[in-house]
Amino acid sequence: MPLKRCSLVADIGGTNARFALVAEDGAELIEPRSLPVAGYPGLVDAARAYLEQAALGEPARAAISVALPVTGDILNMTNHSWSFSVAETRAALGLDYLKVLNDYTALALALPVLTADQCLKVGPGKSLPGHPRAVLGPGTGLGVSGVVPAGDHWVPLESEGGHVTYGALDARERQVIEVLREDLEHVSAESLVSGRGLTHIYEALTRIENARGERLSPGEVSELALAKESELALEAVSIFCGVLGTVAGNLALTLGARGGVYIGGGIVLRILDLFKRSNFRDRFERHGRFTAYLREIPTYVIDTGYPALTGAVVALGEAYEKLGISSRAGD
Repeated sequence: MPLKRCSLVADIGGTNARFALVAEDGAELIEPRSLPVAGYPGLVDAARAYLEQAALGEPARAAISVALPVTGDILNMTNHSWSFSVAETRAALGLDYLKVLNDYTALALALPVLTADQCLKVGPGKSLPGHPRAVLGPGTGLGVSGVVPAGDHWVPLESEGGHVTYGALDARERQVIEVLREDLEHVSAESLVSGRGLTHIYEALTRIENARGERLSPGEVSELALAKESELALEAVSIFCGVLGTVAGNLALTLGARGGVYIGGGIVLRILDLFKRSNFRDRFERHGRFTAYLREIPTYVIDTGYPALTGAVVALGEAYEKLGISSRAGD
């Protein structure tokens, strides 16, 4: 049955475009679905395809989170070829109001409303109420954000922290980074902790060891590691998890995230058995004089299907009117 009044929420990454509807007076996601970004020429086409499939009515408002810096009306995807205008997208979809925000800003807004059964705790620590929370996640890229309490609300950060420079912590990482520098102008955290980062690490290891091997996708590297069919794939996943731990610890220190650090993205969930046995938590804590400080901060893996969509619903609230870029009919 069509909804009388509804809003559209979306989370657009480099690989998947996730959509859902929400009743105007509710927060529950209705008909959440994921469409392949590569299957559509642009955002408007994917959104129209979703609305046709859901067949629940035409939304009046929308909040769309995207994997890119949201700095103006014209937005170009960081890890895909899509480019769009916020104002033109609103008009093309017949919306009264459209808000666009960074995907990890949306995910950060979801942190305060995530339930215990939507998060898997990894390691020790206890969340302190009223303190900042941080989130990062390897997917097509590496998203980074956090939320800071401000009265009755949480202020999300609009960050591009995945692109900070990464420095090796041990000799093997130095070898990998030296190989990557032959091809990359800048070795960032995302260069190592993302889908292509996992491939980068695996290919660097094959070059270091003079091993033969065809170019593998991140999924293929993960599968080989999970099946224990390749020592280099296992080592690549191990390095990936260790670097993620160091980056997460750095983020916790930067934000004072004593409310907890959350891991999003799809990769960690796919390699969860290896991740839980990895040195992620050891590397998270291993920060010299601040090891004891970090030991008290809990780390979680977000284990729910559409957390950024939940954050997009929150972003439609009046308190977040100035967040992101918006377009309203008649402007």
